[in-house]
Order: sequence, then C-alpha cells, then structure tokens
Amino acid sequence: MLFKNNRQKWTGLAVAMIILLLLMCASIVYGYTETSWRTAIAAFTNFNGSNEHIIIQSVRVPRAFIGAAVGASLAISGVLMQTLTKNPLASPDIFGVNAGAGAFVVIAVTIFSIGNLQLFTWVSFAGAAIAAITVYAVGSIGREGLTPMKMTLAGAAMTAMFASFTQGLLVLNEAALEQVLFWLAGSISGRKLDNLTAVLPYLVTGWIASLVIASRMNVLAMGEDVAKGLGLNTAFIKISIGVIVILLSGGAVAVAGPIGFIGIVVPHLTRSLIGNDHRWLIPLSGMLGGVLLVAADIASRYILMPQEVPVGAITAIIGTPFFIYIARKGFNGR
Repeated sequence: MLFKNNRQKWTGLAVAMIILLLLMCASIVYGYTETSWRTAIAAFTNFNGSNEHIIIQSVRVPRAFIGAAVGASLAISGVLMQTLTKNPLASPDIFGVNAGAGAFVVIAVTIFSIGNLQLFTWVSFAGAAIAAITVYAVGSIGREGLTPMKMTLAGAAMTAMFASFTQGLLVLNEAALEQVLFWLAGSISGRKLDNLTAVLPYLVTGWIASLVIASRMNVLAMGEDVAKGLGLNTAFIKISIGVIVILLSGGAVAVAGPIGFIGIVVPHLTRSLIGNDHRWLIPLSGMLGGVLLVAADIASRYILMPQEVPVGAITAIIGTPFFIYIARKGFNGR
C-alpha cells in the first residue's frame, strides 16, 4: 500500500483528480484534426465558427466528459461487485450487464428498426438494468439465498445467453450488424452531451450512494457472519449494491457500449495504492477509472490514423494480461 495515512490518501486523490483533468484537456486538444491548446481555449473564449472550433465544442468536449463519467462508473461498479461477491474477477462484463445491453440494442435494430442514437441509449440502459436484475434474482433463488458462487454462475449463464441471442439476430440481419458493430465494440466516439445528460442523474445518484454506503462496505467485506454480528443489515446492503451497480454500469453501457476490463483492472490497482478502506477505495477508483478510459480514448485516435480503434479494444489490450494475472493469482491462492 503506497498511501498509508489520511494525509497521503488525500494527496493521492488530489493527484488522481489533476491527472484526470489534464487528460480531459488533452482529449479536447489532440486527435485526427490538428488543433492546439490556444485553439481549444479560443473555441470557448472567442468562438469563430471554424471547423476546428466546432470539432472541439461538439465532438471532443463530449468525448472527454463521457470518457471520465463512464470510466468512473465502471470502476466503481467493479469495486462494489468484487466486495459483494468476494470474487476478484467480478465486473459488469462478467456479470452480464454488457451482454444484456448489447442484446437489447440488437433487438431494437433488427426487429424494431430503431436507428436513433438517443433511443439506443435508453434501450441499452433498459437491457443493462434487466440483465443485472435477472442475475441478482437468479442468484438469490434457493434456500441459501444470495451467495457469491451462485451470483457468479448466474452472471456467466446470462452472459452466455445474451451473447448467443445477439449473435443469432445479427446473423439473420447483416444490415443491422453494420449499424451496431462499432457500438458493440465499445466506443465513446460520436456521442453527444445529450447522451450523457440523459443518464447523468442515474450516474450521479450511483456515485453518491456508493460513497454513502462505503463504511458499511468495509463491514460487509469482513464476512457475512461478522457483519451480521456487528448489527449490519446485510440483505439491505446487498440490495443497495445491486441497485447502485444497475445505475452505474447500466448508465455507462447505455452511453458507450460494452467496454470491458475497467471494472476488473482499476479496483485491484487502487487497492494496491490505498488499501481496502472503501471510503477511499471508491472515490479513488472512480478517478482512476476515468483516467484509464480517457487515456485509452486518446490512444485509440492514433493507432490506425486516420481510422479510430474502438476504445473497448484498447481497454481489452490493457486488461487481458491483467485478467490472466488475477485469474492465476486467484487459482493459486486456493
């Protein structure tokens, strides 16, 4: 653990916030269309209607804010899921949220011929929410109630079902594949601030709620029996976590598509820096999640210029080796 006392933790949180703001500024300046920091400033202080100013205001600013919000939401969702399930690999993509959102978007395109990006947002949000609720409900069936193993298996089953359903629909309708392929790969390119503002109330509610229950998360992390012995209403906390995950991961996927690995990588990285105290773990994970996604989005613009790589592919490149490491570490620890 790098940051040991509260002063160091506040410093770490402040540094992460500064890095995130700097990367958001860099996201506004750098890309295929050449602009400078001076041009970016002028776009807000002395707008002249030029192509560069329009791109900065209507394309890059939304990408920067969406990247920060989505990255933070996915990272916090990962923290909550890992604590709830006692599973180091728990994340929105493992628990079927991404697959559910993707399936609902494909249904909207192939069956109902919906092509509006704003409607995509709400359809995918509904799919993510239904997938999360279904996994939670299926994992709660039985005499033992909700257990980490049952919830993990339920998530894997729902992911497989939604993925198979999505692939089947796309095989039957190749035209729909062209419309949703870039979204299914995970991308914040082409999104407008309207897409973010539509789900922002849900994201903000989730961020605040996760901080409110942070101290109770510390008790829950000590184990079910210990938590109950200390007077914690574990059922209420588990339901609260499920609702927060729906708000955060569902809203994030609704805006940017199924972006994976952030919910796995960032919580583990944050724990190595700040420990397991959720009062610090949750806000720092949010900051670092935004840092990772915004940095990945900047990199996605340069790898195959003038074409852009979906940011979900960049996070997969970063996250896959880490996923293998955590999986091996987990198996070796058993």
